[in-house]
Amino acid sequence: MVFSLVSLCARGVVSDHSSSPCWLRWVPRELFRPLLEAAFTSYRPLAVGELVQRWPERTLRVGGRRKQGQTAPNRLCIQALLLAVVRGLSDQRCALQILDLCGLQGDEGGMGDPMGGWSLTVALCTMVVQARAGAQRALRREGERERKRFSDLEREKDIKRERGQWKRGKEPNGDEASNDRERVELMEDLGEEEMIKGVRRRMEIERKRDSTLAGLAGSKKENEERGSDVLVHVRADLFVNARSWERVRVALSTSGPLKLQCRYLRVEEISVSSIRTLLDLLPHQGLLGIDVRYSSLGVAGFAELLPLLSTFPALNSLRLHYCNLDFRRDHPGHEEALRDMSQGLAQLQELRRLSLTALRLPGQLRVLLSSLPQPLEILELPYLSLSPADLAYLSCSHHASTLQQLDLSENRLDENTLPSIRRFLSQASGSLQHLSLSGCGLTDSLLGLLLPSLGGCWALKSLALALNPLSMSGLTDLVRMAVRMPSLRQLLYPNPLEDYQPGLPDLPSSAQLLDWPLDETTNINMTSSQLNRVLIESGRSDLFLTCDLLNYDKDLVD
Repeated sequence: MVFSLVSLCARGVVSDHSSSPCWLRWVPRELFRPLLEAAFTSYRPLAVGELVQRWPERTLRVGGRRKQGQTAPNRLCIQALLLAVVRGLSDQRCALQILDLCGLQGDEGGMGDPMGGWSLTVALCTMVVQARAGAQRALRREGERERKRFSDLEREKDIKRERGQWKRGKEPNGDEASNDRERVELMEDLGEEEMIKGVRRRMEIERKRDSTLAGLAGSKKENEERGSDVLVHVRADLFVNARSWERVRVALSTSGPLKLQCRYLRVEEISVSSIRTLLDLLPHQGLLGIDVRYSSLGVAGFAELLPLLSTFPALNSLRLHYCNLDFRRDHPGHEEALRDMSQGLAQLQELRRLSLTALRLPGQLRVLLSSLPQPLEILELPYLSLSPADLAYLSCSHHASTLQQLDLSENRLDENTLPSIRRFLSQASGSLQHLSLSGCGLTDSLLGLLLPSLGGCWALKSLALALNPLSMSGLTDLVRMAVRMPSLRQLLYPNPLEDYQPGLPDLPSSAQLLDWPLDETTNINMTSSQLNRVLIESGRSDLFLTCDLLNYDKDLVD
């Protein structure tokens, strides 16, 4: 990574926190951004806090998509940022109105101690609640000062009134004792009418005082309402599970100086009713995607959520992973629920990404995808037990020519389904950029029939074929085809059958290939060397070959 001169100078400036009082007040607003980036990369949480508390611009974006090799911000720096945002609410030098933290979260336990999605969500919710409590304390202090000021004014008026009455009752040449006697005699001579007038005057004074107190109470209420006005909008991706659900609910329902908005919502292991509550609390304009995982929705629960999802006009991504949607079982009411699902999906006008993992929907792909009003760009269907009819529909659907990413992992392919796959690849040759056929049971013969269609996908950037029973000969043919694809940048290939220990079945499944031990006597690097030799001979230094399934990331090529 090459640093610019400004970045190098900024790293030097933030490295010494003791000098910050000298330079911080003289920094022009144009240098706040490089200084903050330097504070993040150098792990300087104190500098992060001071810069954010005085942030001179209306918007602050931290996070977003990271470049290859770039780590997520440090946990302590993120915590310092959140604390500084709360302190900046009462700092006149801070102009912050929009805090964008979308994409900030990293992997728990990663390099540099990043903050994961769940931890960041909890910290954000705590920040929102603390900001509300701080605003209420400030209003109470303001109310106490106002009441004290009113009491002082009333006391001063009473003192002036008493002094004025005393001066009017005093004779120019008499002493105080004679004046007191004359006032007593005067009070004894007052008639009933004068007494009534005095009572009326006292009642008028009390009414004026009550009206003044009521005005103070009204101003206090106005101050409370003013204190609930949003000063900073906080945009983030939220990760909610059973442990954090209540805290997120409180933060979203809290009115205060910080307003939490969600771009992508990920929920795990919570009920349909809890998901409904979260959706009701979220602002409807900002949500772009929802990811539901390991929640027992069932077909009826999913059909119940779809009308709520249609109220978010910008929603373009829907992901369901292991949510107990199984159409293989013959349960009463499934046909009606499936019809409700189809009608609900038809209301998602902006949906461009649909991910369905392990939902067991054999033969139902037409019912689901045909109801979508717009063609999809990303379709992920791993572990769906797709039937030949499903793949035949996909190859002829209105989505085929627009798909940029398709994942058919762990759906068994054979001679009956291969024509549909080839037809689809022909339709998607100009748009498809990422394709995963891992664990599909592709043998050397099946792959040989598929290679011409794969080679015709001239826009393809990444191809994943892990956990397929291929020999070394089949892998060599695959790489030779790959080097002729100019756009291809990553190829995830399986370990050849020759690298496994003896005893593997003739047509092993993906689970057997994943669990079966590799032969230690075989030089595993020999396979990589042979495949890389093909790259060298073709002059393709920009194509990355790997068999590392766990660390494979197709997004690195974008």
